[in-house]
Amino acid sequence: MQFPFLKEKTPSLTLSLLSSPPASSSLGASYNFRRRGERKSSSIIAGSGGIRIRAMPSSSPSLTSENSGSIRNCKLSESSFLASLMPKKEIGADRFTEAHPEYDGRGVIIAIFDSGVDPAAAGLQVTSDGKPKVLDILDCTGSGDIDTSIVVKADTDACICGASGALLAVNSSWKNPSGEWHVGYKLVYELFTDTLTSRLKKERRKKWEEKNQEAIAEAVKNLDEFDQKHTKVEDLKLKRMREDLQNRVDILRKQADSYDDKGPVIDVVVWHDGELWRVALDTQSLEDEPGRGKLADFVPLTNYRIERKFGVFSQLDACTFVTNVYEEGNIVSIVTDCSPHGTHVAGIATAFHPQEPLLNGVAPGAQIISCKIGDSRLDSMETATGLTRALIAAVEHKCDLINMSYGEPTLLPDYGRFVDLVNEVVNKHRIIFVSSAGNSGPALSTVGAPGGTSSSMIGVGAYVSPEMAAGAHCVVEPPDEGLEYTWSSRGPTADGDLGVSISAPGGAVAPVPTWTLQCRMLMNGTSMASPSACGGVALLLSAMKAEGIHVSPYSVRKALENTSTAVGGLPDDKLTTGLGLMQVDKAIDYIRQFRDAPCVRYEIKVNLCGKSTPTFRGIYLREASTCQRPTEWTVQVEPKFHDDASNLDHLVPFEECIELHFTDKSVLKAPDYLLLTHNGRSFNVIVDPTTLKDGLHYHELYGLDCKAPGRGPLFRIPVTITKPMRINNYAPLVSFSGLQFSPGLIERRYIEVPHGATWAEATMRATGFDTSRRFFVDTLQLSPLKRPSKWERVVTFSSPSAKTFAFQVEGGRTMELAIAQFWSSGRGSQETTSIDFEVGFHGIVVNNEERILDGSDAPVRIDARSLLSSEKLVPIATLRKVRVPYQPVESKLRTLSAHRDRLPSGKQILALTLTYKVKLEDGAEIKPHIPLLNGRVYDTKFESQFYMISDSNKRVYAMGDVYPKSTKLPKGEFTLLLYLRHDNVQLLENMKSLVLFIERTLEDKEVIRLSFFSEPDGQCTGNGSFKPSVLVPGLQEAFYIGQPAKDKLPKNCPEGSVLVGEISYGKLLLGQQGDGNDPQKNPASCIISYVMPRNKPDADKEKGSPAASTKSVSERLDEEVRDAKIRVFTSLRQNNDEERSEWEKLSASLKAEYQKYTPLLSKILDGLLFRRDMEDKVHHYEQVVAAANEVVDSIDRDELAKYFSQKSEPEDDEAEKKKKQMESTRDQLAEALYQKGLALAELESLKGERKTSDGAKDESEADSAKQDELFEENFKELKKWVDVKSSKYGTLLVVHERRNKRLGTALKVLNDIIQADGDPPKKKFYELKLSLIDEIGWEHMASYERQWMHIRFPASLPLF
Repeated sequence: MQFPFLKEKTPSLTLSLLSSPPASSSLGASYNFRRRGERKSSSIIAGSGGIRIRAMPSSSPSLTSENSGSIRNCKLSESSFLASLMPKKEIGADRFTEAHPEYDGRGVIIAIFDSGVDPAAAGLQVTSDGKPKVLDILDCTGSGDIDTSIVVKADTDACICGASGALLAVNSSWKNPSGEWHVGYKLVYELFTDTLTSRLKKERRKKWEEKNQEAIAEAVKNLDEFDQKHTKVEDLKLKRMREDLQNRVDILRKQADSYDDKGPVIDVVVWHDGELWRVALDTQSLEDEPGRGKLADFVPLTNYRIERKFGVFSQLDACTFVTNVYEEGNIVSIVTDCSPHGTHVAGIATAFHPQEPLLNGVAPGAQIISCKIGDSRLDSMETATGLTRALIAAVEHKCDLINMSYGEPTLLPDYGRFVDLVNEVVNKHRIIFVSSAGNSGPALSTVGAPGGTSSSMIGVGAYVSPEMAAGAHCVVEPPDEGLEYTWSSRGPTADGDLGVSISAPGGAVAPVPTWTLQCRMLMNGTSMASPSACGGVALLLSAMKAEGIHVSPYSVRKALENTSTAVGGLPDDKLTTGLGLMQVDKAIDYIRQFRDAPCVRYEIKVNLCGKSTPTFRGIYLREASTCQRPTEWTVQVEPKFHDDASNLDHLVPFEECIELHFTDKSVLKAPDYLLLTHNGRSFNVIVDPTTLKDGLHYHELYGLDCKAPGRGPLFRIPVTITKPMRINNYAPLVSFSGLQFSPGLIERRYIEVPHGATWAEATMRATGFDTSRRFFVDTLQLSPLKRPSKWERVVTFSSPSAKTFAFQVEGGRTMELAIAQFWSSGRGSQETTSIDFEVGFHGIVVNNEERILDGSDAPVRIDARSLLSSEKLVPIATLRKVRVPYQPVESKLRTLSAHRDRLPSGKQILALTLTYKVKLEDGAEIKPHIPLLNGRVYDTKFESQFYMISDSNKRVYAMGDVYPKSTKLPKGEFTLLLYLRHDNVQLLENMKSLVLFIERTLEDKEVIRLSFFSEPDGQCTGNGSFKPSVLVPGLQEAFYIGQPAKDKLPKNCPEGSVLVGEISYGKLLLGQQGDGNDPQKNPASCIISYVMPRNKPDADKEKGSPAASTKSVSERLDEEVRDAKIRVFTSLRQNNDEERSEWEKLSASLKAEYQKYTPLLSKILDGLLFRRDMEDKVHHYEQVVAAANEVVDSIDRDELAKYFSQKSEPEDDEAEKKKKQMESTRDQLAEALYQKGLALAELESLKGERKTSDGAKDESEADSAKQDELFEENFKELKKWVDVKSSKYGTLLVVHERRNKRLGTALKVLNDIIQADGDPPKKKFYELKLSLIDEIGWEHMASYERQWMHIRFPASLPLF
């Protein structure tokens, strides 16, 4: 998600509590959400939109204090204060609804593409005319999907077994003609936001610790009583009893330290009642009171759009949810919001508060559908799957409007699969798409995708009025005039389009979800401006529908842009605010007046004369070379009609006489008139910037209808010129002194970065102020097919002082330096801030920026030179990561369901799942890396990707999409599933062999520091190490970088792996960048990589052939035949009675043929242990005991003991062979004793159960003693040969302690075994642990462990 717009994971706005302190003083209590690429929350005060703009001069002729509502010396009344919390006056919405109260959005449906909407939030239940407010709620990401494909039947007591293993009673009144119940389960924290989860964890931990403390107190009491009763403990049995009591105390205390709440598990049950699919939840694990949350007490839900009912998980969480059922009951989607952002956005657009109309949204009569595009698994970041499904839903529900307050930077504007799908939705289905422009200002060209970069969307910037500042933000002294928020993103786009279409209020106190435990809160951002504008458009559509005016995105947009009120008086203010602050009342007048005008949009394509590519949407002269001479451009204007336009009725008759206007004839030259028909028309434009001063210049070429000039500009061609100042290469230093700042003021400087510069060092000094001041400092450069290179800092001066910075630059390209005093910083002070800013450019140019070492022994030559000034040449290079390539071991292509995944065009989306196997020899921090797909959500023609990493137990360790994150994994084998979607089957077929890299971060001890040499043979001879030197401008110096030493290469890196790191060459003069030995800290560092060579042959393979056997050919042949028979025997299956009979016959035959042959007897024992689901378990375990005895009896234990008592190392091959044979025999003996002990314990338990069920008397004391004696003798024998505390044999020690009623010691032993066993964990150990805890009676710990069982050993992988 992004600004919520840029991709950092949550909305890009700032959420401040209603009682937040003045924004001019501190951030106060606030929530900060941001999307990918958005300015960090710490950088924003009570408004964290993602863009910034210069404050408009007080002399602005367009938005005076009279019409902007200046209240510098006025005190707000209660009504004006409440009105400022939900601003509508600024866009004329209040005037419009006063004049037309019935046109308040009625009859309009808005799709909210966001983080989800809470239907229980204040003001989101009904519309102003009593209709349901929220028509549908969808989780388009799939993050709430639950697999309910398991079908069960109820028993005679009307109970079913839930997917979690819990026994669930169903309500007898529920209709279920088929008797089939679909079951699934969900870890409830997966449905909650981090904020809610954190709150619940605190409350749950407190209650758990209370219960644990009670258990500790009881355990300490028992220990104390024992000590008082037994003052001297000398008897071994008593010592062990005391040890057991002490172990219980220790375990409880240790558990408190390791407590990690993964959340309750809720069971989900789905059935068809003969008419509808119904859903019920069992939420007892969430409730404090016994009996609450039972499945049978749940009021069943169905798909939200049918009955529009919702549920709440529990009173503790207060979290609202809805359900939707897909694929004939096999998938249930539980929909919750993944942040308050979506509800807040919906409230701004449409909230209806009949008791307090001043807090109404802009269009209280409108209805909405909630399309959740923020994925709960990804911290609310949007996914392409969510975006595509949301568009499908918007068309299906016949929506009139879409609001989307998400986005991120892009390398190609107006490009990508999502943009293509939006174009179809707008042009064919006539849906108006409104989106936030971004929160990455105040630098220019910071508008984000898709809202600020796509032609078919209305991109909205964020405006703050004096009333908003005084009321919502509690600013001590509000501004005289309205202005754009400092952080609001600016245009133009990289291809010259304006970027921001219009502006709207970018802050509001609006409804938030119930789980926040408050009704509403303040949030700021273009995320808030977009729904404000969207609500204003809903008012227009409501009027147009009521008055029978044909609705078209083209005509509505034209009305908005041509009636907006300019903010600021300078031409270049359009790059900040777009065409101005939208005015609903003026827009409806425009629409009425020109209702019969052609319904058409004008597509603009601009090319530099003589070049067919690239194509632009405006003229953007940014680099110095383009500003030094006139250039000629070809402009193609092509009218575009909706897809359903008639050739004869619309296209053929279309003809307009266009009068061309431009703002400055000394800069622009173009024809005066243009005759435009359906097929379009081209003309040439000459731009002459040579007479312009350095700095920003904005001009416009626009066309008016000669017959109806009142329509305003039909199309505009923005012309943006940023003429940079030139710097003397021999004195690459530029200073800006005495810059005077007041709140909201932005100073921009454009600098041609000298050729050869790779980094800059800057000093910022602030003086002449009293209260603290906050500044945004941005630099930005543009390069083809790259996202903007943007550096940013938020700097706070509490007293006059200086700050220093260093940042990377690209030589030869224009750099914008934007310095802005935050819009609310310094309000109430009469003093301005004086800023001196100095930038020095530095650089070391090398022959290849990205360095690749080929894995040979030859060093690589580097040529370095400085073009600017003398620089210290101090090369540093480290390799910190390794990327190991993997190819899929399996691929599956399938067609997705038609309900959610069929495009409006009718094309069906398919999914390709690729399986990769990853093995880690040691625990490591890893990150998947897919060069083809990573890093792009909008500017890509691929649809979506999602990965999931799990172990052999199906425990999921990581999930991600286009922005993978590093994950700490333990040692072991893992499966990575990569899920790709598209409607083009051939594209998916081509990706079946997609190479994926696993990037592993090396430990500090593994990091490789590369060496540099002044001689080509330096690495081999050990001489000629390179010494730091000074590069003199104009002179070149050469040196060599050595290959990594082979013995320093990390282990487990197969051929084709790549070591990746950074290399830097220069040294910072300011010296504030930390460790000088770390190239990562240098702003001018570059990538260096090393390709792993082929591994050297295994030394064992180079050894000679083994020594000749001393056995005869006949003996060797007999052994081979015997071993072959055993291999065949071992391969036999025992899945049914017939197969078991064949196995037993061959077993008896082989035992007769090879009597007392231990390896054979051991395999027979293994075969018995392999059997499952035996009806007569007593007989089975008796067979195991007998087979184990045969193994034990076949071994000469005295000889074995004698051999191991010698402890001599083998001196020849025969001795080595003998050692291996004896070790194998010992292992077979130990395994037989171990399995015999387990079988004896099971027999004792089974016989006891049988006697109890038969009503028989307890066996005689003699028989019981005999059983104990057999077990104890076997256990003692096992202890002679192995460490019974090891993970392999420790289970028997646990059983031994359990038999002796020492449950605390048994649990301690088991915990030690689990700790030593490593990963992945073994389910049998944890099941045994749970049974011990149940037997002790620690209910709170048993509940905790049961929750963890669903984490460690889930029944299946989650759905994508």
